[in-house]
Amino acid sequence: MTQLLMFIGIVMLACILMQRLTDRLPIPSLLVFLFLGMLFGIDGIFRIPYNNYQVSETVCSVCLIFIMFYGGFGTSFKAAKPVFFRSSLLATAGVILTAGLTGLFVYAVLKLDFLESLLIGSVIASTDAASVFGILRSKNLNLKDNTASLLEVESGSNDPVSYMLTVVLCTMLSGQEISVFSLLLKQLFFGLLLGLASGKIASKLLKEVHIPQEGKTIFVLSVVLITYSASLLIGGNGYLSVYLCGVLMGNTRFSDKRMLVHFFDTLTSMAQMMIFFLLGLLVTPSELPQVFVPACLIMAFLTVFSRPLAVSLTLIPFGTTFSQIALVSWSG
Repeated sequence: MTQLLMFIGIVMLACILMQRLTDRLPIPSLLVFLFLGMLFGIDGIFRIPYNNYQVSETVCSVCLIFIMFYGGFGTSFKAAKPVFFRSSLLATAGVILTAGLTGLFVYAVLKLDFLESLLIGSVIASTDAASVFGILRSKNLNLKDNTASLLEVESGSNDPVSYMLTVVLCTMLSGQEISVFSLLLKQLFFGLLLGLASGKIASKLLKEVHIPQEGKTIFVLSVVLITYSASLLIGGNGYLSVYLCGVLMGNTRFSDKRMLVHFFDTLTSMAQMMIFFLLGLLVTPSELPQVFVPACLIMAFLTVFSRPLAVSLTLIPFGTTFSQIALVSWSG
């Protein structure tokens, strides 16, 4: 226990010190934390033998809960309204198209099993919310044509479709039966229901009930955790729920709101560092050569062809400019 606490403290300190350096580098800071994790890992300088995927999944899931909530908290209704329909299409049809095209490429070029190929496409089809929110917020990017809002709403809401595709394909690979429509309905319906309900109730309480300044942070943290857990318990998508809860609370006027912004700025920054550090820690560089070429081929196809094509097919009917399509295609 003592060694674990010391390790966590060293990791947090290293991440904070590295952040000052990464702010000056022309690359996403999250990549630096990924490589920092690899340096601590089994083939790195410190040679820490870490392969606990269950703990990593738990930690990363908890971190992503707060990242998703704060992403919604900083999304204004005024900015999101003009892009809501396009974002919804990207988060659904765009993800399905990207997954299908990438899966077909893996099947045709790498000669993997058809369902396994589609599974790979499904896992990587949705954009990474932590990266999108982290880059847009840390760089204070003021993009034209509501592009930032388009990216944030899409990234905050595209996980349910990717999750649904992944669960369906894993179930099919294991030989079990599953109702795709039922799963999708539960994920989206209960995710929306819990997110809107908890966001509405929490916003009303913040406005009408006197909560001491020092208690507001604990109150919001409690709401986020309860919303996520309750959504999962009834079959909804927890990340979608906390994102919508954040949207409603972020668009509500209440006292001490600036204090919460400062708190969640720090919390989500730390959460992003932790996620990518753990991902890097799980990497075994000595095993990378045998998968490097196939992985790079999939990455290149996803980046250059499947994601841009899916975004183009989704956004062109709305008269979207080529520059906006290109930026949306390569973000996340």
